[in-house]
Amino acid sequence: MELRSVEELMDLLYACRGEQPGGEEAGDPLGHALRTAALLRRRRPADKELQVAGLVAPVGPLLGPGDPAVRTAEAVRPLLGPRVARLVRRRADPGPRAHDDDLVGLRQADEEARTAVFDAGVLEDWRTVLELTAARTARLGRVE
Repeated sequence: MELRSVEELMDLLYACRGEQPGGEEAGDPLGHALRTAALLRRRRPADKELQVAGLVAPVGPLLGPGDPAVRTAEAVRPLLGPRVARLVRRRADPGPRAHDDDLVGLRQADEEARTAVFDAGVLEDWRTVLELTAARTARLGRVE
């Protein structure tokens, strides 16, 4: 599946609300994603792509069988660009780029969001960030 609009992505993210069977340990995958993105916003306020990479992770299991990170990366690449796709794909298994500052920050925020208790807002708060990221990707011609 290839996401072609922010609205499609928002619909998928809304579908992640609540506990998913066999999914997120902390219960609500969308809540975890919102906390992850909020932590990244606090630490790196100018890096919208990194924040979005923290937000979109829970859609993978909704996209079908296979590795959820790979499915998510493939789905968001046309809409949000190659950097977001790379961060999403490498989030769980950074491999040889384990010391990439972006990946380290993303994984740290992901881990902290599992136990952090704070109001991370609502998904609608992120619509503008998603739209800006998608617009930037479109402006750049979706070139890697």
